Amino acid sequence: MRASISVLAAAALFVAANNGSDAANRLSPKEIQAEFFNGAPFTSLTPSNTKFTMVFKADGKVTRKPQGNTGVGGEGTWKLSKDGFCTTWKGSKENCFTLVTAGEKKWSVMKGKASVGTWNK
Repeated sequence: MRASISVLAAAALFVAANNGSDAANRLSPKEIQAEFFNGAPFTSLTPSNTKFTMVFKADGKVTRKPQGNTGVGGEGTWKLSKDGFCTTWKGSKENCFTLVTAGEKKWSVMKGKASVGTWNK
């Protein structure tokens, strides 16, 4: 019985530590806006290694241009959300994301608990 309680306590601490680290590394909407939504281009990398040049302008417009022969460019809009930001690409529905620091000048774009891309500067 004591072993079971110890395992449960250790599991609870592990979950709390992991959830806390994500929250501690998550950028606030204001930080996202200041770092990325200022009209300066940066690189976005998809899980399938397709690179895009992204530009989020202060007026709420966003563009993406493929850096190679794969990927499809696009235009859309962005807005800040309670926890991060949302984008709506032409012809698509709105999707919302958070950003988590993933290294020096590197951030993971998260949809829920899944990483859907990486932003680099």
